[in-house]
Amino acid sequence: MVEKKLGSKIEGEEYLVLHEFAKKAKAKLSKETWDYLIGAAETETTFKRNRFALDSLAFRPRVLRDVENVNISTNLVGHPLRMPVILAPIGSMQDFVDGAGIAPTIAASKFGILHMISSTCMPGLKEVAKSVNYPKLFQLYVRGDQNWVDDQIKSAIDCNYAGICLTVDLDAYGRRERDLAKRYRTTSRQSASGFEYQMRFSWKDIDRIKSYCDLPIIIKGIATKEDALLAIKHGVEIIYVSNHGGRQLDFGVGGLNVLPEIVEVVENKAKIIFDGGIMRGTDVLKAIALGADCVGIGRLQGFAAAAGGSKAIFRMLELLETEILTGLRLLGLNSLLELDKSYLSKDYAFDSKNVLSAFPLIDEGY
Repeated sequence: MVEKKLGSKIEGEEYLVLHEFAKKAKAKLSKETWDYLIGAAETETTFKRNRFALDSLAFRPRVLRDVENVNISTNLVGHPLRMPVILAPIGSMQDFVDGAGIAPTIAASKFGILHMISSTCMPGLKEVAKSVNYPKLFQLYVRGDQNWVDDQIKSAIDCNYAGICLTVDLDAYGRRERDLAKRYRTTSRQSASGFEYQMRFSWKDIDRIKSYCDLPIIIKGIATKEDALLAIKHGVEIIYVSNHGGRQLDFGVGGLNVLPEIVEVVENKAKIIFDGGIMRGTDVLKAIALGADCVGIGRLQGFAAAAGGSKAIFRMLELLETEILTGLRLLGLNSLLELDKSYLSKDYAFDSKNVLSAFPLIDEGY
């Protein structure tokens, strides 16, 4: 009788696939906080289109190439990145994890990428700066007059932040009905005020800030080629293509669908960061192929933070890196510099689009 040889079980590693962070986060968070993390504005159509735009692109791999030595490193604001990823700003990180903004900063520093700390994230830019001696980016919501804005930026400069990001798609707070229906407000919203200052903020303010700030300026919330051109005209060093994860204006264009027109008009006059539903290594590769220099990780970062803090975020980055390296090799490439839109093709996407549709095995109980 021939005995069947059974595979052995992998032991000792808590996370082996990315969807395990989402599963654990959902189990640990309250219903209110989970819904805030996964929610979007009104019908959540913009969010669904973000995912649909990613899923509608297929790969055109090449074979029989030597891909033993693959390099996915890059740089941003003069600092090296181990892979083309930054941790995007999350204003209510303190609702997910002890240590709030310090946890992702530690993970980013250990892994070798950058964390962009939100101005509404506790314990604040100064305390985060003290916690880790490593380059960081500061993202600012405008909640005060010119003097208030200048004080915030000068504090970031004094604390040796590597770049200043101004989020410009929050002139009104998107109606996030998952939260409204439960009468729920995050910690960052409980003390939110001063929206009128954001409403008044304009390109003239960008010029004024650039007149005294020598750090690279990042504009987050660019979603059209017209605004990308204006950003170049006003000397912006980094254009952050984003629709706020679908959490602001409903019925927006899927993020990846606006990226090519922005890349075309920018013409390498500025770096481009992209976010909008990035959940997998293949998502990162699609954005890079269409011209992004790096991507921002939002909800996936939130899942990992809620699942296990800094260590889980670090592990999430390891798995994301593995997916990127695997994908690049299977495309027949050794470097991100070789990756362009010739490796992509339009194809059909499956109908179901939600925050976890990038992780279909969750529905099968894995």
